[in-house]
Order: sequence, then C-alpha cells, then structure tokens
Amino acid sequence: MTLKACYEAIGGDYEGVVSRLVTEARVNKFLTMFLHDTNYQTLCDSMEERKAEEAFRAAHTLKGVCLSLGFTRLGESSHNLTEALRLRKFDENADKYFDDVRRDYGETISAIRSMQAENTGTN
Repeated sequence: MTLKACYEAIGGDYEGVVSRLVTEARVNKFLTMFLHDTNYQTLCDSMEERKAEEAFRAAHTLKGVCLSLGFTRLGESSHNLTEALRLRKFDENADKYFDDVRRDYGETISAIRSMQAENTGTN
C-alpha cells in the first residue's frame, strides 16, 4: 500500500500532509511516531475512569496531532469529543463521540501498520 492509498483508506489529507512535511519519508517517520504516541491510551483510561479533565486534555492533544498529520476523519471525531468535554465534564454526547474516536483510531492504526508491513515485507 502506498502512503497515498493509506491516507485514502483513513479519510486523510495526503496532499496537505506532504506539503507540510515536504517528503513522504518524513511523513512516514511521523506515522511511526504516531504508532507510539500515548495520548489515545490516556484518553481511553480517562474515559473509563470518568476523569473529564484528563480526557479533555488527551482528546485535545490527539485532535492537534491529527490535524498536523492530516488525519481528517480521526481529527473530526477527536474534535467532537473535545467539544463534548470542553467544560471538563461528560455531556450527553461524550460516550458516543468516544465510540467514534475508537473506531477512527482503530482504522487509522490498522492502515498505517498494514502499509508499513507491506513496505517492509513483514506482511
């Protein structure tokens, strides 16, 4: 899978991220870093423990990372969750938006790993 196909699979902005980061090699470097980012796990833990302040910070940070990396779909779901948690409490939509983030995050991680496996021959 090409980098462009990966971005298409996740509803991302391939052209935008390449224009910001200049080369596909650099984009791939940041995608590898994203695989090791802990904000999603912090978000999951905070949502489970019902810690709204921590969940807000993690969702907000995840949203920013998504915007930088051109993850449009995951960025939108992260944005919705961030807004649902903005008052540092769980509004009636927080759990639904969290489900959206989980779905979009899973699809994003899966596509990145598939692309990397195909490109390194470890498929």
